[in-house]
Amino acid sequence: MSVPISTLYSIFKENSIICIDSRKVESGCIFFALKGDNVDGNKYASQAIADGASYAVIDDKDMLDGGQMILVEDVLETLQQLATYHREQLKIPLICITGTNGKTTTKELTAKVLSKKFNTIATLGNFNNHLGVPLSILRISSETEVAVIELGANHVGEIDFLCGIAQPTHGLITNIGKAHLEGFGDLEGVKEAKSELYKYLQKNGGKAFVNYDNEMLRELAGEMNVVSYGTASGCTCQGTLVSVEKYLQLSYHLEEGAQDVSEINSQLMGAYNFENVLAAICIGSFFQVPAADIVAAIEGYVPNNSRSQEIQTATNHVIMDAYNANPMNMRAALESFTSQVKSDRVVILGDMLELGSYAQEEHRAIVEYLIAQPYDRIILVGEAFSKASSMLRCENFATVEEARTWLESSPVNGMTILVKGSRGIGLEALLDKL
Repeated sequence: MSVPISTLYSIFKENSIICIDSRKVESGCIFFALKGDNVDGNKYASQAIADGASYAVIDDKDMLDGGQMILVEDVLETLQQLATYHREQLKIPLICITGTNGKTTTKELTAKVLSKKFNTIATLGNFNNHLGVPLSILRISSETEVAVIELGANHVGEIDFLCGIAQPTHGLITNIGKAHLEGFGDLEGVKEAKSELYKYLQKNGGKAFVNYDNEMLRELAGEMNVVSYGTASGCTCQGTLVSVEKYLQLSYHLEEGAQDVSEINSQLMGAYNFENVLAAICIGSFFQVPAADIVAAIEGYVPNNSRSQEIQTATNHVIMDAYNANPMNMRAALESFTSQVKSDRVVILGDMLELGSYAQEEHRAIVEYLIAQPYDRIILVGEAFSKASSMLRCENFATVEEARTWLESSPVNGMTILVKGSRGIGLEALLDKL
């Protein structure tokens, strides 16, 4: 019989560090023995206790060994229930951010801005799924004043489920495009899934931050309680794109007719980041973060983790954007690269994964764009690009390993290189050859 969540919560309040990896056990933590595709955490519960965990939550009764073992029906469901129970005790604003592209960057920028005024907790990296969201919620302490939680999804119903755990008071959808189509089916499926955040907020009296430049988001928001941002007059937070010659420069002011204009010189590349920055400004302004602090937070943010990350190697200038790829963000990255870099240009593109029946069509569309661009060299990696690239003069490799071997014998020197592809392709493994 499972331990009641209220009892487990009493234990959690005394032992608030959660661990799901027996190799990373900290003294006094609670080890949750999760099952993976290849690993059963139950088998490591005793070792976790021996290594200093105060308790181990297990769902295999054969592994029971002493009073520090807590037996439940399902470890993952218990972790989710504990996070939900914890959230219900908290009386703080919680902002959920989802969308096809830009959600992690927007989350990072928003957290940086809010941290100027509040004790802020945010999702680590893109830990945004059925496991990551509860773990993020359980990191919220009594000192936390606001939380920024990223929500990811690859099927309809997932955002609604995650909202049930996170219980957002505020929310933002960055945009809606073609991604994870294997799970969503088509763009309408993506639209239905992402709009679950709006529906939750509307049902529970929450507020949405809405990009009024995006007609789809504006329509989905309908009669909701919204705070608007965009380039059009009448937006609560109105921005102007000043330049993307090297890094994104913009200005903004609050409310129509306002005279106090703030200018920001970011360290972000590409016009596609304009709406991400403006979203963070809008949220920060709503929570009354002073304008000078908003500017400082955004200007101090440097992209990392292969998200438009600039890397100067011994021989080239690399723009590493290989954490995520879909038709919408790959086209945006290429257009930005084309307009900003005028010579000595190389693009290395990896397949866009999880597009289902749309894969061939979408990869061909990217190839057709590439045909018209005078890049010095084009390198494509992956089976989908291989099938679509017959009409393009380029280097083509089925795997990253093949591309690495070729780069060893055909080094690239003195170039600016855009590296863009889905995380599953692993293009970051090429960096030491660039």
